[in-house]
Amino acid sequence: MEQRRYPGNNHWYHETQSSVYAEQESPLVPEAAELEDRFLLGLMQQTTGPLLPTLQSQRSALQASRDLSKILLPDTLHTSLTHTLTLYDRLCTALTVAQVTGIQRLCNHYAARLTPLPGPDSSRESNNRLTQITQYSRQLASQPTLIDSAALRRLEEVGLTEPDIITFSQLIGFISYQARVVAGIQALMALPVRWIPGISTPADADAARFAVQPQWQPQLPPVELRYASAEQLEALTFCQTQQALQQSAWLFAHDAQALYGWTQLLTMLEDQQTGQDLLGAAVSARINGSASCFYLYQGEWREPLIQGIDDALNASKTQPLAHAVIQAAAQLTRSPERFSAAHLQPLVEAGVSQPALFRLILHVAFANWNNRLMQTLGG
Repeated sequence: MEQRRYPGNNHWYHETQSSVYAEQESPLVPEAAELEDRFLLGLMQQTTGPLLPTLQSQRSALQASRDLSKILLPDTLHTSLTHTLTLYDRLCTALTVAQVTGIQRLCNHYAARLTPLPGPDSSRESNNRLTQITQYSRQLASQPTLIDSAALRRLEEVGLTEPDIITFSQLIGFISYQARVVAGIQALMALPVRWIPGISTPADADAARFAVQPQWQPQLPPVELRYASAEQLEALTFCQTQQALQQSAWLFAHDAQALYGWTQLLTMLEDQQTGQDLLGAAVSARINGSASCFYLYQGEWREPLIQGIDDALNASKTQPLAHAVIQAAAQLTRSPERFSAAHLQPLVEAGVSQPALFRLILHVAFANWNNRLMQTLGG
């Protein structure tokens, strides 16, 4: 697959039909591939003043995120009969999701890492496989409600195994999370927002999805105890402390390393969450259509949120803090590329400290990861 830069665009796009021997062009920012911190992508080095202690206050969560980046996007990767996703597949997926989110820093990094890699052969089967991977990535990153059981079947039809699909979903969720953390930090730094024409905001999920509290069930066969490896059993044992994972852990155990890292990050964030963070996560779940995630929120804004984000904003006008949380969480979920310091200002005016702002950003970003897992892999 050949990387191409089109005139007049500052983003990278990939084509599904090109020869592995085709001449590859240089990435937009070659040095972006060599960043030591592959989660914040150089933002920590640019941070000064009071924001630096704010980021350092979440040192453990950021380190767990860096570790997950190495798990999901390592420098080298060996495939097998049950784990067929290549490093090219993974970086292609990461670039696709980065393009959907519109965060240029991510686009530069993943384009630079993808460019030197040899693509798949130009056979019809390879092209069809990559087309399905790209289409699924784009839909799940932009509008999770578009993914249904038929979309999962199409992945299986082009040769993705159950472990592949779990890893694939974790990767899409992780890049969605990373993009929103990076967007949030850039807003805290008051960096200018780059307006990208032609990008429309996806519609929020239909209110009918939230009519009743669902009983989550996996859409793919989970790991069976008798076939579980030692690594999978270790990850499952670690998950036992998380009540919310009782139904899903055995499915996500198809990728034990990702499950362990994801649960570790989940535990860290839950240990410090406040009512504001829970509300922000509920806003994300409402927009993304994840009823199982949404009903974890038991606060006073649940009923207005079920009716819609606009209804919740209208109902919360007399409570500036809740209103500001809903507004900021909705913007970061819908359009991270347009999230700016202006969206944080109402929270500052409502008395939210900078460390609390960053914690809210982390929770909303992580909710976007969780929503994509729970919404598409179960129901």
